[in-house]
Amino acid sequence: MDIVFYVAAVVAVLATIRVITHTNPVHALLYLVVSLLAVSVVFFSLGGYFAGALELIVYAGAIMVLFVFVVMMLNLGAETIDQERQWLRLGLWIGPGVLSALLLIVLLYAISSLHLPMIQFEMIGAKAVGIALFGPYVLAVELASLLLLAGLVVAFHLGRDKEALARTEGKKE
Repeated sequence: MDIVFYVAAVVAVLATIRVITHTNPVHALLYLVVSLLAVSVVFFSLGGYFAGALELIVYAGAIMVLFVFVVMMLNLGAETIDQERQWLRLGLWIGPGVLSALLLIVLLYAISSLHLPMIQFEMIGAKAVGIALFGPYVLAVELASLLLLAGLVVAFHLGRDKEALARTEGKKE
């Protein structure tokens, strides 16, 4: 399972670097999905099945839907159709596709070699994770949720169409 951990970690680092270096938000989101999937594989390879499942469900699922919604909300206008056609080009999908294929190969290798000795770990249940999150770390969890909400509100206000807003205000008077 060591090879699974190292390959998934390298994929996570490479995908995260691509998230940071891309100027197009859709390209960055694709690489962010790959990065979150790789982090989930890292958790699974270390025996943190609950943390890996939470990574898939919460981050790769719910948070990415929120990010895609924000990107779609900010890209309103007539040029959106042309931009969406450009996003469907094959060249855009090669990088995330290669990294995802590498993760799939590593995952298949991990599943096929389950009989090999694994890293020793202690199973931690959902109750222990919940007590840890909402015990000493409750303030950090709540601050993170407020930070995400504030980021969404700021992105909405920065991305709204000021000309359309001015036209709407002009009609009210």
